[in-house]
Amino acid sequence: MNRKDRLYALTQRLRDGKLHTAEAMAQDLGVSVRTIYRDMETLAASGVPVEGARGYGYTVQAAITLPPLNLTEEELEALHLALAALGASTLPEQAASARSLAAKIEAVLPEDSGPAPAPFGFATDRFAEAARGFVHMPAIRAAIRARQRLRIETREAVHVLRPLHLDYFGRIWTCVGWNETEARFLSLRIDRIDKLTPLPGLFVDEPGKTLADWRKQAG
Repeated sequence: MNRKDRLYALTQRLRDGKLHTAEAMAQDLGVSVRTIYRDMETLAASGVPVEGARGYGYTVQAAITLPPLNLTEEELEALHLALAALGASTLPEQAASARSLAAKIEAVLPEDSGPAPAPFGFATDRFAEAARGFVHMPAIRAAIRARQRLRIETREAVHVLRPLHLDYFGRIWTCVGWNETEARFLSLRIDRIDKLTPLPGLFVDEPGKTLADWRKQAG
């Protein structure tokens, strides 16, 4: 059973209002007691009203109103943008709610390997910059579909990119493409883009420069 299914199973079990020990849940689900402890922390961080403690047992006393959700990449993108924009607002209650919601969603997203992820919904600590980054998403998607080259300017460099794929890893959105400027593949965080300009003319697949080549190299 994967982590997502296990969290759902634990949530359903705890909804009966009874006390459940970590040992019993671990045995039923075929995992270690330590894993159940981590799962209880994850559920609590995501907003599930878990009560209890290690060595005592766990229960949920309040109603849980939202069913499990499966989000598409586009839906996750929209949620990112909405939270980033709201977090940048000058309305303190709404900005705080956006932070709280981001933390709850962050707690139950699938785990990724690699370095520690940035907080969900806010690619940087400055929400206005994160929101500006997501503004480029429609143009990047359109360029990928049309196979249109892009001139991308960041604080560090200027790239002429053949955009191939939008990727989501470690709570960060990136654009993967062939960097014509440096003749290599580039995975660029979209929140680092200062300016994006579509260039005239379309590109065609060339050996060594395709998405399949990047995946083979990354794998």
